[in-house]
Amino acid sequence: MASMATIRLLKRNSLVSLYNKQRHKINYSSQENFQSDSSSLQSSETAATFSNGRQIKFSTGKLARLADGCAIATLGETSVMVTTVSRSHASSTSSFVPLVVDYKQKAAAAGRIPTNFLRRELGQTEHEILTSRLIDRSLRPLFPEKYNYETQVICNMLALDGNNDSDVLSINGASAALAVSDIPWNGPIGAVRIGLIDNEVIINPTRREIQQSSLNLIITAAQHNLIIMMEGSANNVLDQDMRKSIKAGVKECQSIIQAIETLRKKSGKVKRIVEPPAELPEDIKESVESLSEMKLREIFTDHKHDKLSRDIALSNLRNDVLTTMKSNYSDLDVALTAEAFSDCSKKIFRSLIFESDRRCDGRKLNDIRNISCQINLFKPLHGSALFQRGQTQVLCTVTLDSPDSALKMDTISSLANGVKEKNFFLHYEFPPFATNETGRTGPVGRRETGHGALAERGLRAILPKDYPFAIRLTSEVLESNGSSSMASVCGGSLALMDAGIPVTTPAAGVAIGLVTKYEKDTRHLVDYRILTDILGLEDYLGDMDFKVAGTRKGITALQADIKVSGLPLKIIMESLDRANEAKNKIINIMNQVIATPRIEKKDNMPITEVIDVPVHLRGKLLGVGGSNVKKIFLQTGVHINHDENTRFVLFAPNQTAMNEARETIDEILKQDREPKLEFGGIYTATIVEIRDVGVMVILYPNMPPALLHNSQLDQRQVTHASALNMEVGQEIQVKYFGRDPASGAMRLSRKVLQTTNLAMKNLNRTNS
Repeated sequence: MASMATIRLLKRNSLVSLYNKQRHKINYSSQENFQSDSSSLQSSETAATFSNGRQIKFSTGKLARLADGCAIATLGETSVMVTTVSRSHASSTSSFVPLVVDYKQKAAAAGRIPTNFLRRELGQTEHEILTSRLIDRSLRPLFPEKYNYETQVICNMLALDGNNDSDVLSINGASAALAVSDIPWNGPIGAVRIGLIDNEVIINPTRREIQQSSLNLIITAAQHNLIIMMEGSANNVLDQDMRKSIKAGVKECQSIIQAIETLRKKSGKVKRIVEPPAELPEDIKESVESLSEMKLREIFTDHKHDKLSRDIALSNLRNDVLTTMKSNYSDLDVALTAEAFSDCSKKIFRSLIFESDRRCDGRKLNDIRNISCQINLFKPLHGSALFQRGQTQVLCTVTLDSPDSALKMDTISSLANGVKEKNFFLHYEFPPFATNETGRTGPVGRRETGHGALAERGLRAILPKDYPFAIRLTSEVLESNGSSSMASVCGGSLALMDAGIPVTTPAAGVAIGLVTKYEKDTRHLVDYRILTDILGLEDYLGDMDFKVAGTRKGITALQADIKVSGLPLKIIMESLDRANEAKNKIINIMNQVIATPRIEKKDNMPITEVIDVPVHLRGKLLGVGGSNVKKIFLQTGVHINHDENTRFVLFAPNQTAMNEARETIDEILKQDREPKLEFGGIYTATIVEIRDVGVMVILYPNMPPALLHNSQLDQRQVTHASALNMEVGQEIQVKYFGRDPASGAMRLSRKVLQTTNLAMKNLNRTNS
């Protein structure tokens, strides 16, 4: 008789078989050439070749065959495996696609063992979070509208060669995995990294090339040169160079798309048939629209509303409509009715922009909100600034510390991007009270990490190289109504100048939005409006959030989140024009508060000083096991770092601490300070010890003994000082030849004096 475990296993297999049959319902008449079953999926490979001859290779059908889709992408010797799985039943009625992307770095891929106590990969690093967001924003716009099936994309690093990054490779691998899967998705897409060296565009530069490049831009594009996503940093790149790079990147993406399409035709599964989301009857939709349209128009055209009052008015109207509908329809689906109200709100909001070329707060399309700035808010801070743009308010603070406080990168991230530590880093905080809400506080989430990284890239290019301090810039969002990351760039620039950091030029940031009209796809738009300095509502109900940061001269960072299935290059170029115009206006306003870095130093500003310590006194300064250095740090807070042979760099939190540290150092070195000895001078030395290699002598009291080597004792070859009847306490004449530049040891000789004496005796005999 079969055991209970066997019976349970048989039942489970039967359920899995039934589940797979239901899951893979297909229409053979329309897609006969595709594989319908993962068990019959054949292994296949393809490759995309770029204009510079480099290739990205794709393969599928060999690994992880139980996943809905799996692909391996390889560039050089770097390989990433991407799997994707989607549930067979809808998880919610929300219009937000339930997509989760997890990018995972593996120490084994780089030939390393994790350095933590457990010696295994633990929580996500910042690089993993940023890469996961990068992939998510590239994939999300191409899922079908209102696709409510929970979907997970996992990117596993298989091999890392140290030259080719795996983030762009993961985007392409995810595109290939979704393309060959049975998950409905309107891809494929392609992604490339663009570098700019000596005004020459480099496609997918290596790690060494990207360190020399003035641009690090990632572009994701779909077929027909439609841009899906952009993100990058730049070293104040000129506008024309940025445009040239974007065009080159979009063109190169097409070869990747063609390669993935070839892979899909060879080994792709038939796209599963999913049930369309439930919809309200037309009469109920019409009732919702008739009840809300006029009042929505009143709310969106009342320019006296601010964020809170507008939100309250919309919420009250929504509740009134739902209450009325419940009384008229006993079997009303409340969730679908609320969604219908949201759809109506979105339609009215967008149509009003097209009708009047005005926005809900009364601004014209290219107007920026009212801006106010303030610096030096709190005296104890090294630098501070408050930046207010409309109802977005950001408080930025700057803290300067010793280079030891630089942010250390994890091993795998440093191998991937070549950065071992960051001397400048920005921490972004978005507490729930900023939007009049309650919520979680504590460790930052993915959103905060991404916004902080973008603002950091926007400011990094204006900082001086080889700055002697580590810089921590914090940005706390106190009020939020759109574009808080770009407000962090503006406030951060003001705070850096308030701290006296010699930035090359001020920087500012702005977010550009978009509303479009199209019938089937976005290749041929019927109409569109570009919005400068968008509100949170315009971001939520619009089609694009294009953030651009930079100086008057050029661009330092950008990030384009596109919510439709791609935008033509024309719109991106027009958006750049709007961003540059707004950016210059904002810098003009900021310059009225502070235009150049503060010259006069605050009393609490940290300082550095370089002191030169003779080689032979380094040991005395450091102490046994660095005891003197530790003692000075505990007493004064001053860091002492060894720079070169005789140079030490002192970091003090203020001038008072520096003075105390210098007094302590002088006291340590004073007791052993030698009298000024003349090079070539003859001195009387006292023997204090006899060794096999020579004798130890002192030239003055309290002097550390110096070695007079056997080779310098006499003209004759001497193997031990006893051959010359030397003993402890005996005084001998020596000649001083300075100190050895490497070891700091005194260079003494007795032999040269004997040579001189012998020559004098011979001369006297000749004369006599």
